[in-house]
Amino acid sequence: MVDESEQPQEPQEAQPSDVALQAELAEMRDRMLRALADAENTRRRAAREKQEVSQYAIASFARDMLSIADNFGRALAACPKDLLEASDPQIKAVIEGVEATERQLLAALERHGVKIIDTTDAKFDPNLHQAIAEVSGEGKPAGTIINVVQTGYTISDRLLRPAMVTVARKENAAPAGDGIDTKA
Repeated sequence: MVDESEQPQEPQEAQPSDVALQAELAEMRDRMLRALADAENTRRRAAREKQEVSQYAIASFARDMLSIADNFGRALAACPKDLLEASDPQIKAVIEGVEATERQLLAALERHGVKIIDTTDAKFDPNLHQAIAEVSGEGKPAGTIINVVQTGYTISDRLLRPAMVTVARKENAAPAGDGIDTKA
């Protein structure tokens, strides 16, 4: 005789309450996964913002320091080399001190991610330069930087201050006023 308790039983049909519980479990699992993904995205965004804040926190201070660097450059440009060579040793010492201070200031800025925009033989780039005038190209192609009026700087990968430059114009450009009908 076979004991009914030992015989394998047919799987019972899922009860309506089991189906509802399975659906609720799936919904809760989905909510949990979405909440975990949202928490991870928030963590990543906070880490990125923290990095940006630390990188660019000195931007305002650096802009203020740039005007000091500009003044050092102007002071040194105002003293021609030939005049400096013929000057008093005390004046030479003062100029050398100004040069050393300018070098230290620029080195300190560079240690903190502030770098000079290189304009040597460069083409005008509106993302880095501000054109203040178009001048005769002096044999250089149109759009080439001719003169730097004010040095530009970047901080890390962002523009801190654009370089103010004069740009070579197209040589065969018609003078202003040509082609305009003024007989109206």
